[in-house]
This record gives sequence, C-alpha cells and structure tokens, in this order.
Amino acid sequence: MKHDFFKYQAQTTPHPLAMEISHAKGSYIYDTNDKAYLDFVAGVSACSLGHSHPKVVNAIKNQVDKYLHVMVYGEYILNPAVELTKLLAKHLPDNINSTYLVNSGTEAIEGSLKLARRFTGRSEIIAAKNAYHGNTLGSLSLMDFEERKKPFYPLIPDIKHIEFNLESDLLQITEHTAAVILETIQGGAGFIEPKDQYLTKVQKRCNEVGAVFILDEIQPGIGRTGKLFGFDNYNCQPDIVVTGKGLGGGLPIGAFSASKKMMNTLSDNPKLGHITTFGGNPVIAAAALATLKEITESNLMAEALEKEQLIRKYLKHKHIKEVRGRGLMLAAFTENEAITNQVILKAKEHGLILFWLLFEPKAIRITPPLTISNEEIIEGCGIITSILDEI
Repeated sequence: MKHDFFKYQAQTTPHPLAMEISHAKGSYIYDTNDKAYLDFVAGVSACSLGHSHPKVVNAIKNQVDKYLHVMVYGEYILNPAVELTKLLAKHLPDNINSTYLVNSGTEAIEGSLKLARRFTGRSEIIAAKNAYHGNTLGSLSLMDFEERKKPFYPLIPDIKHIEFNLESDLLQITEHTAAVILETIQGGAGFIEPKDQYLTKVQKRCNEVGAVFILDEIQPGIGRTGKLFGFDNYNCQPDIVVTGKGLGGGLPIGAFSASKKMMNTLSDNPKLGHITTFGGNPVIAAAALATLKEITESNLMAEALEKEQLIRKYLKHKHIKEVRGRGLMLAAFTENEAITNQVILKAKEHGLILFWLLFEPKAIRITPPLTISNEEIIEGCGIITSILDEI
C-alpha cells in the first residue's frame, strides 16, 4: 500500500508521514501492524467526537439506507440539511439565521467573500497578517505570506492586510471596504487570541463604515474553546460566521451563516450566485447534525476548559516556554524549531500523534478530540515530557 500511495496519490509535501492506517476508534488511530496511536490532533481539529463515534456512525448508516446524493444544493428539501441549518440558527446570534452548506472550510470562505461583495457592492477585502483561511485562490489571496502566494499569481485583487490585535490599524477599514475577515483565534500563526476587546472594536468599526464583519470559526468553532463558537468568548457579534472541520464529525463539510436578508442576495441577480453540487449532502449533514447535537446536549464544552487546565498542568517542562490557546485548541511552544520537530517525530515512535502549525515552527499542535479522557491526556502529556527529558 505504501508503494502505491507514493506512486498514484498526489503528495502535499516531499516527505509525508506515510503511516498506513487500519482503523480508528475513540482517541486512537491504529496502523496496519495494529499499533495504537493516541491522537492529540483529531484530524487537525476535525474529529470533534473522536473516531467512529457511535452516534455519528449510526446517523451515517441510517441516512445511507434512505438516499445519498439526489440533486444540486438548494433544489430539493433534504431533512438532514434542513435540521442541521435549523439547529445552527438556534445556537447562533439572532441576526444570523440562514446557513449555506458547502464541502469544506475553504469553500465556505469563498462563499462568504462573494456574499460580502454582493451585499455591499464593494470589492475591498481586509484580512489579517499571518492569517490562514484555506488554499483555494480566493482564500489564498487573504494570506500575506508571499512565499506561499507568489507561485500562484495573479490572485484576486483588492486585498489589504492589518495587524491582528493592533487597534490603530482599524482606521484602514473605510467606506470602500466590503468585508473584514479574521480568524477568531489565529490558527496557523500560533493560536493567538484577540486581546483588549479587539474583536468588539473591529465590529464597531465595521458598523461605522458599513463593512461586513466575517469571522472564520473553522478551527475554534463547534465547542473547541469551551463555547460553541469561539467568538462567544470575546463579546462580539459578526455578520457572517464560517464553520467547517469539527462540524462534520470526521466527514468533509463547510458552512457560512448570515442573516436571511444578506443570504438572499446570492439567490438572484444572478440566480445561482453561489452553487455547489454536493454541499448539504444528506449523509454528511446527518453526521454533522449528530455531532452538533452531541456537543450542545452534553458537557463536552465545559469539560474542554477543564481538560485545558489538565494539559497545562502536565505539560510543565523547562523546554516548554508557553502554551497558547483556549480549551482544546492549544499550542505548546518550545525554544526552537529543532526541538519541536524532534518532539513531533519522536512522539509517533512512542504512539502519540502530534503535528505542526503552518506559520509558527516552534509550536506543537495539541487539538485532541473533545471526547478525550483525562487519563489519555495525562498519558499523552507524559510522552511529550519524557521525549523532552531526552533532548
């Protein structure tokens, strides 16, 4: 299988980890030698309820027996998609009551940008420096990392960048601005939280000039920070909320939510202003609905904050200089890139899955399933500290 993987499947890096997977359950992934790996990454924050959660699996099986794909998005009434968007509206701010379901987070970003431009009639988009919103051309255009962007020029025009958490930069938001798009917590940059009511100030400035405020909740959303949406921690209310990753329970999904008035602008002049064949797929929507119900009806969000404190307690080590983030969206910073690389690569040998962040080479990603047990947390932290002891 490894030979065919390298021969036939396109690679994203010159040296993929190339672990051959047999199955996964709960907080563990198993290779074809039946070795168990404790998962501290959760599919890069995607497997909110761990692997093969019974409620998600049952929802998928029940829907598979009824029907799969039937028609392009929005033409037929599919119960799982309707129920999912209804439940999202119940838990979003009152002014955000309509959701467009798509296939991935980056597609949801694309849709949100189109919606903001269509609604305002403006073209300028303002994003943050060191932002990451995905890798399609529109999402890539929001990035300020030239090394990653330049090979794909030209990208979409009228993009400006401001410094995250720098209040003086908010004056760059003007009557020419269609939208300001920010990650609620900057992910690839090192899990940087907003400070000093920063997001509230962005919202206020957007309201003053008539710009749309978009928050990317693809990583911090769906319970990972102790609230269903990360922005609930920071006293702000966006105009458009983008979700993905953890919403699907392990299946591919994205969504952007706004007011019905705003969303209706995509349905006419032109018709099909945004269209997707497989968005709202009933099997994926059923999995997402089961995931969202479990997270909102259980104690998992409150427990995420308790588990954060447990991680912080057991990750104390002279080589760990800082742990950033909130809930189960955490990054442990070592002294340098070399130490971080050693920890992540050696952890695999010790049966622990860790991973990197996109722009911050000193950071170790720690984003386990919300369902991870206290004992599993202590075990994983022990592996990390034992590796650091050897360095």
